[in-house]
Amino acid sequence: MTGIRAPFGITRAGDAVERVDLAAGGFRASVLTYGAILQDVRFGHLPYSLTLGSDRLADYEGPMRWHGALIAPVANRLGAGRARLQGGEIVLERGPAERHLLHSGPAGTHGKLWRIENLAPDRVILAVDLAHGEGGFPGNREVRAEYSVTSSSLRLRVTARTDRPTIFNAANHSYWNLDGTENWAGHRLCIAADRVLAVTDDVVPTGEMREVAGTADDFRTERTIVPGDPALDTCFCLSGGRRPMHPFLWLRGQSGLRMEVATTEPGVQIYDGRDAVRPGRSAYEGLAIEPQGWPDAPNHESFPPIELLPGETREQITEWRFSGPGGS
Repeated sequence: MTGIRAPFGITRAGDAVERVDLAAGGFRASVLTYGAILQDVRFGHLPYSLTLGSDRLADYEGPMRWHGALIAPVANRLGAGRARLQGGEIVLERGPAERHLLHSGPAGTHGKLWRIENLAPDRVILAVDLAHGEGGFPGNREVRAEYSVTSSSLRLRVTARTDRPTIFNAANHSYWNLDGTENWAGHRLCIAADRVLAVTDDVVPTGEMREVAGTADDFRTERTIVPGDPALDTCFCLSGGRRPMHPFLWLRGQSGLRMEVATTEPGVQIYDGRDAVRPGRSAYEGLAIEPQGWPDAPNHESFPPIELLPGETREQITEWRFSGPGGS
């Protein structure tokens, strides 16, 4: 017995996209072969998805290009589209209006068709190959994303290999709203991070870290979050490098539904969704929670490195765990 797969749409380039439905107990998740997108998450008898998605492929090729997508080879920002690598520097292809590289630019996996390598009722492995030189990134790279579910959790395991020295830092870019409401106002948030990265006006790290104590970015104790107070497009520093998977963030809806997030990664970018508006919806509808390496890492010697070398396998794991009302 395998998971359920069904047609989802045809891309502008003419490629057929499938939706894969996974289930375990009362927990269900749907993933697309376009962008390895996490399209829908259902818990128990709740009548709404916990993540923001769409039933229209055109939305994902347009204003929702990052909603739920697997962002790689490098998530977040690289200053001026440049990165130090092996004593040299690589220059990466940016979009027409980009001063800095964001989410890998035109070479990003969020816009690619992934193939299904393995499928079971509770898991799917998707794969995509990235060619040497595409977007300026070196190495022929093999990337795999395994989504799996239990009766109350979702896990994403990303692996990558290369035949040349390169850089790699993946992140899932899902937006979360645990109440199915117009926006996430009233949710409560806790993040186990003592520091955040200082950034320029373009949200590119300066190389400095700032203590959260005494600031609006201190979420070490759970508190209610309010849209715009503070404005969030912020990397919270969880550790000085990759480590065994550990819980680092807790989000609670007004309904009492709780999501715990665990990861192997040293940082998490939190974005409040003020400009990520789904068609027909409003700002701040969902909160983006993106476990990843620190942004612009190749350009700061003190940041945890994101180099990937031949013979290595990079593994990044994130797990979302749900509990509370609606789960029975």
